[in-house]
Amino acid sequence: MAHPPEHPPAGPGPHLGWGPLALVAVGGAAGAAGGQAVSLVIPELDKVPVSIAVINVVGAFLLGFLYQAVTRLGTLQAKDLKLLLGTGFCGGFTTYSSLATDSAVLLRDGRVWSTVAYALGTVLLGACATWLGILAGTSRRSPGDPAHPGRTS
Repeated sequence: MAHPPEHPPAGPGPHLGWGPLALVAVGGAAGAAGGQAVSLVIPELDKVPVSIAVINVVGAFLLGFLYQAVTRLGTLQAKDLKLLLGTGFCGGFTTYSSLATDSAVLLRDGRVWSTVAYALGTVLLGACATWLGILAGTSRRSPGDPAHPGRTS
């Protein structure tokens, strides 16, 4: 006799609770403030908003590092850190929508080569930064790892 398939309980899952939403909101607010601060400090270069490229490349590195580094943590710690720092901070800090808008403005102004260099350069550097972040996160050792230099027996 076949058994009916089990269905998950109705209603929102635990990821839609107030705790996870608060983690994303707090991280997002801090990330947005950090991104705004960086954009105010770094000036444009020949009317190209270099700060947006810097923000996105740094954010890509941080996200790659976070992705790899939190895999060594416990499940609950990793989930909370991904929400706070990954979705929240990095999501608020980076601004690929500004990259798209700035690219469109450069293109509208007839600056084709600047547009290509800015947009493609940011995306390629961001991909490399993510890879470097993953490498940095991989080389990071937690105190419980046998190869950790500060570990005592």
